[in-house]
Amino acid sequence: MKFLLVVLSVLTLIAPAIVASAADDSKVKAATNQVETGAKKIGDGQVGTGVEQTAKGIGNTIAEGAKYTGDKFKESGKAAEPEAKSSWGSFKDSANSFGHSVKNFFTRLFQ
Repeated sequence: MKFLLVVLSVLTLIAPAIVASAADDSKVKAATNQVETGAKKIGDGQVGTGVEQTAKGIGNTIAEGAKYTGDKFKESGKAAEPEAKSSWGSFKDSANSFGHSVKNFFTRLFQ
């Protein structure tokens, strides 16, 4: 029983730190609060209810944190997209310019 309390306490301390670094969305905060509430219930002697709520809170924290992080990755991908297109455009323009230079070289060579 003591081992379970120690494990839950450690998870209660670690989960918010991991999620806070990845996201600070309201759903993530609510899930983190669920973990804290469950841990407090364990401390108050309501072990069964506290363990259940803490476990659900940890699962919710991980799930919501992953969703929020995924959304942030999508946003960052969209922010990088115009730069990638302009790089391709630059490459394409360079290739066209090189092609015209080669054509002009041989045209002048045989005139």
